[in-house]
Amino acid sequence: MTKRDRSKKTSAKASKKHKKSTSSFRKWLISLSVLSFLVIGGVGVTAYWLWELPNLNNSSVRIDVQRGDTLTSMAERWQRDGWLRSALLLRVTARLTKQTRVLRPGEYDIPAGLTNSELLALLASAKAVTYRLTIIEGRPLREALAVIAKAPHLTQDIEPLTAEAVAKVIGVQGNPEGWLYPDTYVYQRHETASAIILQAYQRMQDNLAEAWQNRASGLPYRDAYQALIMASIVEKETGAAYERPMIAGVFVRRLQKNMRLETDPTVIYGLGPEFDGNLTRAQLRDSSNRYNTYRRHGLPPSPIALAGRTAIDAALHPQDGDALYFVAKGDGSHAFSATLAAHNAAVRKYQMRRREDYRSAPKTEQ
Repeated sequence: MTKRDRSKKTSAKASKKHKKSTSSFRKWLISLSVLSFLVIGGVGVTAYWLWELPNLNNSSVRIDVQRGDTLTSMAERWQRDGWLRSALLLRVTARLTKQTRVLRPGEYDIPAGLTNSELLALLASAKAVTYRLTIIEGRPLREALAVIAKAPHLTQDIEPLTAEAVAKVIGVQGNPEGWLYPDTYVYQRHETASAIILQAYQRMQDNLAEAWQNRASGLPYRDAYQALIMASIVEKETGAAYERPMIAGVFVRRLQKNMRLETDPTVIYGLGPEFDGNLTRAQLRDSSNRYNTYRRHGLPPSPIALAGRTAIDAALHPQDGDALYFVAKGDGSHAFSATLAAHNAAVRKYQMRRREDYRSAPKTEQ
């Protein structure tokens, strides 16, 4: 064999070896591609399980998250309850999506068939089940506290819930009557009574401050608190809402003329819970009652009820006029008079025919 022949033979072997190496590399590359596809597919299947596979509840489930609960402990509980497919999968999903601390105290309604990602999004939204309680204008503080004490799923953190306890919570001296704003308050399970009281107090502060800043000139009040006292009287005396500024005007003019207010609701408030619905002449003559505006000049020492915004506005924007008296007509409205003689005539017309012992507000004699 010549040297040239040997060279060709060597070259042929090398070419064959190169082709074999190339074929092996292609096989390896194909195998790697298949493996990568399987891995990617596995990741996709896992992602489906983590994010897209619905949980097991066929109807809405209400859950209760309390302060201190963790996602781990709650997930285990939900799995035991039978509606969460896997506590582990939920925790993994939460870790991958950085939502491990989504729980907030409250109740949540979980719709049927939520995926883990949807469940975590719902919990993160903090859209808990809400409840409502309503404080009604014109009612005394003790009735508002009774409403708060009976509110469902509200944590009662003030025991007993008394006026004295409320004064401490809101930080006022003396009688806290009148300081809670009449309104509807929305709360979640595990919120506290003190939180509602503070919210109502702040709402009253805000409304009173705004109204006081925009008050009419020449009013006989030393401060906004006296305006609140007047508003509470207007609230108790008014049947027809449109008459609030008119009734406020009567009382403001009486104050300006140094006349006693002479209004039954203040006397009744001073009598307290023992009032039986029958206001006697002896009670009207009792000067020891600090709220007896038949015997004492000026405003009573505190509000006598919870005044709403319209009553506050009326007290700070009383209607001009010359009326100093009013009497109920029996239909929720009043007849207003500028003189005692006209007032007495209105009393005879509207009331004394129907009730022999009727007393007007203010009274029929000076």
